[in-house]
Amino acid sequence: MRSFSFESTRAVPRLRYFGSGRPRSHTAPAQAYAGPSLPIELAALEPYVDPALFEAAARRAALLQIGGDEVVRAHGLLSPDEITEALAEHLGLKIDPLDDDAPPDSERILDAAKTGVLRRIGADGRARITVAPRGSGIARLAAALERDPRLAEGLRLASPERLSAYVRRIGATELAREATLGLHSRRPDLSAAERGSLSLRVFAGLIAAAALVLGLISPKTLLLATEGFLGTAFLAWIGLRLRACFVRQDQIEPLHVPERALPVYTIVVPLYREARIVPRLVAALRRLDYPLEKLDIKLVVEVDDPDTRYAIARLRLGAPFEEIVAPLAGPRTKPKALAAALPFARGNFLVVYDAEDEPDSDQLRKALAAFRGEPQSLACVQARLTIDNASDNWITRHYAAEYAALFDVFLPSLARMRLPIPLGGTSNHFRTEVLRRVGGWDPFNVTEDTDIGIRLVRFGYRIGTIDSTTYEEAPAKFMPWLRQRTRWFKGWIQTFLVHMRAPRRLLRELGLRGFLAFQLLVGGTVLAALVHPLFLGLVFYDALSGVFSVPGEMTFEGIRRGLALTVLTAGYAGSALIGLIGLKRRRMLRLAPVLVTIPFYWLLLSLAAWRALFQFLLAPYKWEKTEHGLARTSRRRKPDRLARPVNAEDIRMRSRLRSV
Repeated sequence: MRSFSFESTRAVPRLRYFGSGRPRSHTAPAQAYAGPSLPIELAALEPYVDPALFEAAARRAALLQIGGDEVVRAHGLLSPDEITEALAEHLGLKIDPLDDDAPPDSERILDAAKTGVLRRIGADGRARITVAPRGSGIARLAAALERDPRLAEGLRLASPERLSAYVRRIGATELAREATLGLHSRRPDLSAAERGSLSLRVFAGLIAAAALVLGLISPKTLLLATEGFLGTAFLAWIGLRLRACFVRQDQIEPLHVPERALPVYTIVVPLYREARIVPRLVAALRRLDYPLEKLDIKLVVEVDDPDTRYAIARLRLGAPFEEIVAPLAGPRTKPKALAAALPFARGNFLVVYDAEDEPDSDQLRKALAAFRGEPQSLACVQARLTIDNASDNWITRHYAAEYAALFDVFLPSLARMRLPIPLGGTSNHFRTEVLRRVGGWDPFNVTEDTDIGIRLVRFGYRIGTIDSTTYEEAPAKFMPWLRQRTRWFKGWIQTFLVHMRAPRRLLRELGLRGFLAFQLLVGGTVLAALVHPLFLGLVFYDALSGVFSVPGEMTFEGIRRGLALTVLTAGYAGSALIGLIGLKRRRMLRLAPVLVTIPFYWLLLSLAAWRALFQFLLAPYKWEKTEHGLARTSRRRKPDRLARPVNAEDIRMRSRLRSV
């Protein structure tokens, strides 16, 4: 991907950062850069970078058509403070270290993170403007100073990193409010923080009252009507999945364009209790086939997670990595962590990864190819997830079959049919501005992926898929699996109720096909899991009673028994078929025998669904964390790389962190 390396050469002595005022003079290297005339940001840095490194950086900047400071920063040739000091000396500006707690002269401090401009009132009562330019912004600043040198009097320079840290420190309250209540304050009707609408409760009450009256008048009619409704919904759900088996799949080639044409890409990774997996995550992100200088990687951590924060600190990550601490306010959820990172995203496009993810190296380029091949209405593309530790045990084999059916068959087919897509929890690639326009993630929804997928379609956007793989780790033990599935089912309940608050509006925004698909994809998934034990129990009761009738016998009992048997058989057979097709496309047919045990696996899913229903009533925003880094097998790594031992120094350092 890169034609040169900065690792084997040596930089000249560094500048010292003095906070404010002018930097100390520094003797330039004996040899000077002999190439073409330099842009302003490179001219400022030339005296402080080894000539061989400087020449490589200048070529790299010209190749990518970015500011030379971006290359110097990304490859660690100078620290951010050293770059700022050199620029200040070159431009004749003073430095603002932003190490005080003076508030900004603005109510929207988060705007400074986007614009790179901060207005404050100094101790003398005079307005003071601090700018933190990067890349082409430095040239624009230099041009403005050349036109009007008096601008330098009230202008201070800071590094983008210091400005970002200042915004997070001084704007902590505003950031917490935005991350927690941003969507709710703008569109409360789309936030799960609202526990429902009066019209929805009235409608549910009327249905319950009608069922009670019918049950008193004719219990058999009520039973048959209930079974008929549930059976029809279940069969429609299976029918949609079977339809997906026969939809042609799209193939997208990676975007082959000059690297200068690639935009800045933001990667957001929420982390909580993931210390053991941080080194592997960083290695996976560094393997991405994308210019390092055009990556903007946000690692979002929790304030009470010293282990993960130390694991990041000991790697000494510089650009393009940035650590962001999620606020404590509000629910402790993944979408709140994502929402906390969104104001600081610099990329035109943004992707979400989980801690254990290992995406294909060309995934960002494939996502860009999909966006460029479609109109601006394509707001998001979903990569295909697959299970890396499929061979761990029975649970992970079922997990792998589910993922193969969902991401290799079902979701690509929904995208081709232009239907709403319930996004997966990771490897969602967004247009950043569109993501902001629709309100970002809902911190109160524990399946923020499904929710925002539906919301994008409601706002008039489309969602697609790309044939690029992200390898994930599945929980191999029952209780972690149950907690994760409970969270998923609870989130689908939240999503269904949020978007069904105004059914007529939802119908208008999704269209009839989209509206019906939403009922099946979100509501139908939960309903199928809840009613599965009912149909299984009816079939077992009839079998043990020895009173099975042929489905064609037109009696009450004959119709009921035939319906129950048909629904159950179609459900098992349909799921097995789509799973088999998915495993074949994923080249994992060796796992196909596990599909025979689908009935037992579905009982576990039903247990998770019922647990989710009770948890939704008692603790709707509770986030049950899934621990990673416990896999015993891998399709991509050798066994000795699966786990990293923790040494005694790690333990001592973490103990000190906990005591702070």
